[in-house]
Amino acid sequence: MRDYFTFNAGNVVLQSGMTFRDAQLAYQTYGKLDADKSNAILYMTSFAAHHYDMEWMVGPGKALDTDRYFVVIPNLFGNGLSSSPSNAVEPFSGSRWPNLTITDNVRIQHRMLRDVFGIDRLALACGWSMGGIQAYHWAALFPSMVERLVVLCGAAKTSAHNQVFIDGVRATLTTDPAYQGGTFVSRPERGLRAMGRNYAAMAMSQTFYRNELWRRAGFSSLEDFIVGSWEANFLKRDGNNLLAHLWTWRHANIADNEIYNGDLEAALRAISARALIMPGDTDLYFQVEDNRLEVEAMRNARLLPIRSDWGHRAGLPTANVEDAEFISAAIRAHLAA
Repeated sequence: MRDYFTFNAGNVVLQSGMTFRDAQLAYQTYGKLDADKSNAILYMTSFAAHHYDMEWMVGPGKALDTDRYFVVIPNLFGNGLSSSPSNAVEPFSGSRWPNLTITDNVRIQHRMLRDVFGIDRLALACGWSMGGIQAYHWAALFPSMVERLVVLCGAAKTSAHNQVFIDGVRATLTTDPAYQGGTFVSRPERGLRAMGRNYAAMAMSQTFYRNELWRRAGFSSLEDFIVGSWEANFLKRDGNNLLAHLWTWRHANIADNEIYNGDLEAALRAISARALIMPGDTDLYFQVEDNRLEVEAMRNARLLPIRSDWGHRAGLPTANVEDAEFISAAIRAHLAA
């Protein structure tokens, strides 16, 4: 049984100029929307994740307290729940998947909030990794609608270094012989396992591995961690869906639209939300320095690094109590301000 709702966005003209027909946005809600609709929080999913992968800080008494707030988690297109290569029908199946940008995603999310709930104001837009990238887009594309912004280990624009990493992951995945004619024609087990090993090196910090912090997540050896966590994680996913998300991530840029015409500083200056930007200080994807430069260009933003040895995963601390407590306290204070 489905544990989520679906918004039928109909025929959507994408930034590419293609019309994506019968676009389906999967989402889940938590808590109750107030009568004046002032307590809505939008919490976005990350790379390859589903809404239930993000629930660690949603619930009564948690950072996104469902006794006070109405939390909506929309699933990023391409994740297997929303419209994705894995559930696409002709003519958009296989190699004809019409890649969606982050801007495409956010504009459809905006329609869902308006049409389904009548929400025209967000108490908070937030997310980790690609979820943080979406939150940044929300604040730039709909500045009058977003009161507060929290970005965990994300950025306003995918950096050149990050693009090199993404290209390497894609190259690793597509070496599998199942990749033919621009698409996977069968399950690429070898490619998925290789991708997991490739990903693990950049996702966690050098200190994480030196201090064997994987033991705190319940693994008995380094190989047990790589196989049981990283290989296992990507073996659960569809290869073509992963390619779609890699494309979306690589092309993320809050200024790449007709509003800002590539002017990143103008897009950052346009953000009026009270912003809390929280990079991980050992994150190899999104550096503190990248976020510092973004914060400098914003009107009302604070930089608060997460002091952590868990690399990029500092922002999704499902096995890391200290980082979870730090992030939760920061978000609670931000919502109370």
